[in-house]
Amino acid sequence: MSDPIRTFRHFRDVPDTLWRWPNFSPAEIACRGTGQLKLHPEALDKLQALRDRLGKPLIVRSAYRSPEHNRAVGGAKASKHMDGTAFDIAMSNHDPVKFAEAARAVGFLGFGTYPRTGFMHIDLGPARSWGERFPIRATAFATEAPQAREVLAQSRTLKGTGTAGVATVGAAGVEVAQNVLADMQAAVLPLVPYLDTLRWVFIAVALGGIAVTIYARLDDWKRGKR
Repeated sequence: MSDPIRTFRHFRDVPDTLWRWPNFSPAEIACRGTGQLKLHPEALDKLQALRDRLGKPLIVRSAYRSPEHNRAVGGAKASKHMDGTAFDIAMSNHDPVKFAEAARAVGFLGFGTYPRTGFMHIDLGPARSWGERFPIRATAFATEAPQAREVLAQSRTLKGTGTAGVATVGAAGVEVAQNVLADMQAAVLPLVPYLDTLRWVFIAVALGGIAVTIYARLDDWKRGKR
């Protein structure tokens, strides 16, 4: 005995204990316009079997439609969507030929192809088909990776040029420094005797400052200011 077909005013009313299709949710199967849901166990069993057979997600564009919503979207007067036995599945992640073969294998009989909008209609029958064929998808060749450009910072040529440049500048700099020091030495040598005298003058001034500080502290101590 097959499971009974049940209708719910809203997909949120479906008990968790009643839903046995792990890769789909009541919201995916419910009417897009009203939220109503006609739960057709046989159709959902086949949809789950198709999902298991293909091993990849099924993007449901449309499943159950209430009569009001079916009229609003321009559906057929006797659309299988109103019975809860039809599904429009996006082909964005499926090969249409393999998808149709798998759908037939699990028991779907009605097929409508819509390549311009990118989906395929499947239902429980009767057996029939309509619509345009999907274009054959060419096998994409792997794109050849572009040759990696040598990073300037890692370029051996640039490194060699930079090293040579630094060495050249360094050598020139040393030569200039040597010339400057030689010129300075010639100018400073006559002042050496005076520099020695100036050093002793600074030492004497420093000692005088220390003496004044000590005297001031002793004087304050004697006067009781500390």
